Amino acid sequence: MSKFENVSVSKKANVYFDGKCVSYSLELPDGTSKSVGVIQPSSLTFTTGAPEIMELVAGEAKVTLAGDSTAITYRAGESFKVPGDSSFDIEVVDTMHYICHYG
Repeated sequence: MSKFENVSVSKKANVYFDGKCVSYSLELPDGTSKSVGVIQPSSLTFTTGAPEIMELVAGEAKVTLAGDSTAITYRAGESFKVPGDSSFDIEVVDTMHYICHYG
């Protein structure tokens, strides 16, 4: 899928880590929530409330989930799952465009 149809988009961006991560929240017609965004090259730690699937649209990142000691490299076209009430460390090697699927 290259685009979302008939979505509601928040007007204000979600800006994290001094602008290293910028995203917009989407709501699909079925009530599903997602965010789409960009992370600039950096090393960051994110926390989660709900479970998430991070889908890389472009770029590359090394990800270490909470409780793991080994980073796994993900590239465009790949995704990784993060449990709810957890965290992950991410080292973005090449500017990463992503879709975050919640729930």
